Amino acid sequence: MAATDAQPTSERPRPKAPRRLGLSGKLLLLTIPLVMIAGILIYVPAIANFWMNRLNDRLAAANTAALVLDAAPLGMVPDSLSRQILTSIGARAVAIKMGQQRRLLASADLPPAIDHDIDIRNMTVWSAITGSFEMMLESGNQAIRVIGPAPGGAQFIETVIDELPLRQAMYRFSRNLLLISLGIAVLTAALVYLALHFLFVRPMRRLTANLAGFHEDPENSARIIVPSQRGDEIGVAERELSDMQRDLVSMLHQKSRLAALGLAVSKINHDLRNLLASSQLLSDQLASVPDPRVQRFAPKLMRSLERAIAFCQSTLSYGRAQEAAPDRRMIPIEPVVSEVRETAGLASDASIGWINAIERGLTVDADPDQLFRVLLNLVRNAAQALEGRPRSDAASMQIRITGRREGAVAILEVSDTGPGVPAKAREHLFEAFQTSSRPGGSGLGLAIAAELVRAHGGDIHLVEGTIGATFRIVIPDRPVELLTIRNERQRA
Repeated sequence: MAATDAQPTSERPRPKAPRRLGLSGKLLLLTIPLVMIAGILIYVPAIANFWMNRLNDRLAAANTAALVLDAAPLGMVPDSLSRQILTSIGARAVAIKMGQQRRLLASADLPPAIDHDIDIRNMTVWSAITGSFEMMLESGNQAIRVIGPAPGGAQFIETVIDELPLRQAMYRFSRNLLLISLGIAVLTAALVYLALHFLFVRPMRRLTANLAGFHEDPENSARIIVPSQRGDEIGVAERELSDMQRDLVSMLHQKSRLAALGLAVSKINHDLRNLLASSQLLSDQLASVPDPRVQRFAPKLMRSLERAIAFCQSTLSYGRAQEAAPDRRMIPIEPVVSEVRETAGLASDASIGWINAIERGLTVDADPDQLFRVLLNLVRNAAQALEGRPRSDAASMQIRITGRREGAVAILEVSDTGPGVPAKAREHLFEAFQTSSRPGGSGLGLAIAAELVRAHGGDIHLVEGTIGATFRIVIPDRPVELLTIRNERQRA
């Protein structure tokens, strides 16, 4: 009961895939942190540079104040003026060293101790970065001494400043830089996202949607993707996908035709085999008629019926997965060629000339029935190619069969003086249902011939540069086993 209720695997509905973050969402999530990382990489040197510039501004202001204070006579600068000068430059003290003498030019509210010393003269990039972040992470209002180069003949100038105003300025700069960076980051992320979306995500969505739609109905040629004119990898992928889908649709149509052909053959096979068996019984009765003409043609008729019954028994040999292995032996080729001519109806057809150019006594290591089928298919194709020519050209309508041996290889050629094989048909010359342009033709003749020849280890191909069409068949002899020869000699 469970087996009855179970659905076939091909008919079961596919479970829906869990909804996940799409390519656009992943792209957005990837773009935002990358832009933020870029902003951090910009902020670190920016805050260090701001910190250095503020310290240099304090030193520059201290240099200006030092020039003013140093130019005045000793003791002539009132304390109130010194305080105003220090307040204007944001310092508590300014000192200068000249030679071995260190001179305090002005001071106001000096702290009992200096918390940090910053020497601008020996400042490196890394020390500027670490110094700026250390100042931002501290708390309170500490006193720092800033030392830098002095103008004129002085060795250096130093100034004592409060750390809190500088830290607050750095906080304001960080806030402003963060807002600007955030705006730039959002704008950059949006532009990058839109650019990547239109350049890559939308084409990929189109490819994905086409693949899903084509998977639902692979035999519908309307589902084949129309490639764009892009010259990048996505354009190449679209063109390759389009070609692959066209080939797949063509292959599926061919498979459907083969399936329909197999179904039709299986329906008519039983009745056709019975009809042929009845015809065989009648041909057996004809063999007893004393008429010389009947005695001449009756064996050939019986042989043809036997072949037809064998073909019907195998239910169209090409429809099988694999041809039966050839029963090879050394056979003379001339009787096979004569039987092919009579079976094709060319022995009594005076409108088509028949030229037999086979070497005398030529033998071929082959299965006689399969070789007969190969030659019959080629001769019938040649005769059909000549049927379309006007009657005025009857003198030039010829079919020629040549045969020769080159060492351990037998070479047969079937030629005609017809219009030849079109260039378009040569691409799929030995494929089923590809080369027949004649109404009612099945397109199986060359495919069957090629399969049988290859089963013999041989080759069949179209000879270029000839009048009409010339097919060359190459069948090598089987390799002789030394052990077999030794056994035969021992028996002898």
